[in-house]
Amino acid sequence: MAVTTLAELFLHTAGHQKPDALLGKVGGRFQPISTAEMVDRVRRLARGLEKRGLAKDDRVALMAENGPHWPIVDFASLCSGAVLVTVYPTLTPDQAAYIVRDSEAKIVFLQTREQLEGLLGHRNDLPKAKLFVLIDGEVPAGEEASVTTLPALIAEGNDFDAEAFGDRIHEIKPDDLATLIYTSGTTGEPKGVMLTHRNIVSNMHASLSLFDIKKEYQALSFLPLAHSYERMIDYCYFHQGCSVAYAESVQNLAEDLGLVKPQLFVSVPRVYEKVLGKIQENVSRSSAVKQKIFAWAEGVAREALPYRTRGETPPGLLGIRLALADKLVFGKIKDRLGGRFLFAFSGGAPLAKEIGEFFWGAGIRIYEGYGLTETSPVIAVNTPEAVKLGTVGPPLPGVEVQIAEDGEILSRGPNTMRGYWNKPEATAESIDADGWFHTGDIGEIDSEGFLRITDRKKEIIVNAYGKNIAPAPIENQLKTSRFIGQAVIIGDRRKVLTALIVPDFEGIAAWGDSKGLSLSASDPAGIAGHEEVRALIDDEVRKVNASLAHYEQIVSFELVPNEFTIEGGELTPTQKVKRRVIDGKYGDLIDAMYQRVEQRGEPKETAGR
Repeated sequence: MAVTTLAELFLHTAGHQKPDALLGKVGGRFQPISTAEMVDRVRRLARGLEKRGLAKDDRVALMAENGPHWPIVDFASLCSGAVLVTVYPTLTPDQAAYIVRDSEAKIVFLQTREQLEGLLGHRNDLPKAKLFVLIDGEVPAGEEASVTTLPALIAEGNDFDAEAFGDRIHEIKPDDLATLIYTSGTTGEPKGVMLTHRNIVSNMHASLSLFDIKKEYQALSFLPLAHSYERMIDYCYFHQGCSVAYAESVQNLAEDLGLVKPQLFVSVPRVYEKVLGKIQENVSRSSAVKQKIFAWAEGVAREALPYRTRGETPPGLLGIRLALADKLVFGKIKDRLGGRFLFAFSGGAPLAKEIGEFFWGAGIRIYEGYGLTETSPVIAVNTPEAVKLGTVGPPLPGVEVQIAEDGEILSRGPNTMRGYWNKPEATAESIDADGWFHTGDIGEIDSEGFLRITDRKKEIIVNAYGKNIAPAPIENQLKTSRFIGQAVIIGDRRKVLTALIVPDFEGIAAWGDSKGLSLSASDPAGIAGHEEVRALIDDEVRKVNASLAHYEQIVSFELVPNEFTIEGGELTPTQKVKRRVIDGKYGDLIDAMYQRVEQRGEPKETAGR
């Protein structure tokens, strides 16, 4: 059966008949759910939703962490002809209520009692929401009229009719609306991106045409399913019949990798940065002999990199040296990924070229891609047949890409969204009369057809002299240091650039041990305020400045004693920096930094201090 809708994808998935189609962590162990059990739960839940009044094109909101409940609610809604509205579980009650209200969701699934109580507090502002479904926990006393639990709602559907369920699926058309995904909102209020079944299924088929994902593979899912990136990749897994294990959390990733031993997964650059930082920290704590072996292996990997990206074994002595490096060093890194690792994907933000080169040199294949929620999401991706580090690969089959006169990346294809929910003006601004979606990203296409992203159009810094500066590449260079965790470049309408830098606290604590300094990762303020740490970061900034044009160099920096986080409001749920939030939150610190620069006068030679 050719899959043309996500409801048909469910029928296709039902045919795989796996004993461990889904795996969820319970009591520290991953417990399997068979295909038959998943299908049964989806059918019964769909019937329960129907009995509660859910009709075709109604909206169902889902606010939950990843877990087996996620695809069950998703498929039950989609197979009912409804539209799934995703809500990040990290959002505040106010933010979640905005999405539920704007989408006019009729039924709302919430994972925790806290999330439920947060939305019930906005109940008067949610006139369309008729039923709240608690995934984990008991119904609060007195709320039985409008609140039920997921197990109870599934039980309501025990009288499902398989034939009627199939008939509803066949009524769903490719151009029907499948989901509303609200943009993260780095600027302005979130907009509901309308994606049809065709949008997502076309992206799934195009992606699967490039990668050999086998039925026997086990995938680990840990990025938020509320975003289109992990969700579309999970649909690929379901189509191919892979087992999908849902990680407990990103914080528990190291343990879950060891338990699941996945062949593949998808992540954002921040996770790869942290993995590399941990490797560097462990090396710094090792003996001098082990440090020399690691440095030797890195040199071999750099030499062998062109062969690795072509999927070839280096000839002669280089091949022998690489095999030894794999045995002594790189094999141990693969073991930390579970031992069965084959490849991974990276997206959501630019992956620093140096980080990509390290992992590929180590034999760890990370295929970087690019896309947006509005493009379902993949526009371009590196593949086993075409890898060029520092780029996001060629456009996906069936997807067109061109560069506008001002450098903006434009995309067109069957994956392009229908538009923004109830926002025709915003839709018209994003999709022109010829069907080109304006991504808001700046980039270029090289002579071999590889797309390179240079920055966000709205984030380009224009300094006081009118020079355009892309902050992301500079930030990525800074983050390649094992002593720097996060960095944000400041300088719009200013004479010079400065930076807010979050140290890698664990990496610096390890460095401190080697220097006989009393530094603890559990005391970030102590690390950020330490003079020798500042001198260390100053050296790292100077190294980056050496490769930059004079007007791109960082004149001063401040160390921030806490990470930028989603919960703190500095990052979107997809780990993008909210520059306006950071400008406002750290405005006094930024102003003081520029006052010091003014007092010193502009230096002839830019330095980190």
